[in-house]
Amino acid sequence: MSLEYAPRGLLGVLTPQANTTVEPEMALLLPPGMAMLNARMCSDKPSIAARLLDYLDGVEASVAQFANAPVAGFAFACTGASYFAGPDREDRLVAAIEAARGVPFITAGRAVCDAFRGLGATRIGLVSPYPPDLTEAAIGYFSARGFTVARVAGAALQTAAFHPIYAMAADTAEAALHEIDPTGLDAIVMLGTGMPTLRPILGWTGATPVVSCMLALAWRSIAAIEGRAPDHARLEAFMRGDGWGVRLGSAG
Repeated sequence: MSLEYAPRGLLGVLTPQANTTVEPEMALLLPPGMAMLNARMCSDKPSIAARLLDYLDGVEASVAQFANAPVAGFAFACTGASYFAGPDREDRLVAAIEAARGVPFITAGRAVCDAFRGLGATRIGLVSPYPPDLTEAAIGYFSARGFTVARVAGAALQTAAFHPIYAMAADTAEAALHEIDPTGLDAIVMLGTGMPTLRPILGWTGATPVVSCMLALAWRSIAAIEGRAPDHARLEAFMRGDGWGVRLGSAG
């Protein structure tokens, strides 16, 4: 089936309820001929950890929002849930959804790990906009996936805004990126699907590769929709802004 606005494939994206970054960044990152549908993951749990884990508990209901739309894959655009749940639960979830739906289910957490492996990175740095408990969970997650978290930098949170991460400006994220000392690091990841990362990545001139959760998620999702293994040469071009950099400039 060929869709008018998605002849190359349709991606179903699962986004945390108040996140204002996933849809704009994914729209910029997907190449011409691919399109996305979005479903909001909702929870009324009071704490961040409980809310994120609630997204995992309700993922089948979230996926069901797409009904019989001909999506070629799903993108789970929430890393915090993976950090708190841990790799084993995340892997079981991916296997269950793929078995039930018959299409790839890509999580942002696993996509970042795939990017690290493609870059040959084992010693990594994190740029984290998170509170301490979530940052610690992220460190534990990447450590369990076999990476050494050697350095962490934190973005200044805008606590007076409607949400300290989703209301963050790109220049704040960029300042946090430049806080981290890249010496001895194989790669740096800008954490969170809610922190705007495309302009900081496009403007990065350091020798150490920089990825973000959204960049990695889009890269892996594109490969999954096209039915091919992730191409690490394409990843490096993607990190340089291949395709999406022009679109970002036009959007600015």
